Amino acid sequence: MTVTLNVEKREIKGKKLVGLRKAGKLPAVVYGPKEEATTIALDKATFEKIFREAGESTIITLTGVGEDKEVLVHDVAFDAAKGGAIHVDFYAIERGKELTLDVALEFVGEAPAVKLGGSLTKVLHEVEVTCRPNALPKHLIIDVSSLVDFGSSVHVRDIVVPEGVKIENDPEEMIALVQEVKEEAEEAPAEIDMDAIAVEEKGKKEEDSEEGE
Repeated sequence: MTVTLNVEKREIKGKKLVGLRKAGKLPAVVYGPKEEATTIALDKATFEKIFREAGESTIITLTGVGEDKEVLVHDVAFDAAKGGAIHVDFYAIERGKELTLDVALEFVGEAPAVKLGGSLTKVLHEVEVTCRPNALPKHLIIDVSSLVDFGSSVHVRDIVVPEGVKIENDPEEMIALVQEVKEEAEEAPAEIDMDAIAVEEKGKKEEDSEEGE
């Protein structure tokens, strides 16, 4: 999946970025191994829509600043108080060369063992993959419907990957498992030893009597 985003070169920096943001523009920078860092600006609403749908592992083609550039979203800064993006870092990739990055795992299906009273624990939420840019998956599917018994699990080796995609994680690394939920038995109240209480009270009375004398 690739998307196109039109941008423009940006000269405004520092405190003047406030006015840029008020105009609905989002300041950004694009850089890469063979790409000199370039400050740019783009439409904020358009970017946020693309980012919601595409995420960080989708190639975006930037147009409007010379030769088109294929990039990935490397980092997004958000406004902690008002929400919304306030700055974006784009990483320019080299055409035709493999790249290594994290790809999210998407869990689908229902685990039969959960219906039996088990609890599904998701241990891993992303894996590192290496592939050419045009083979980069948006996410990888994890079907938990195979978890039919307590203690059953899914590992990295079970992931079905598209052709040309290699997972760098240990094949034995666990992704998810179902565990039986055991209810803790209520402890029975301890029996009261009335004889011991009687002896203790008798001893106290004798001590009080001796002190009185």
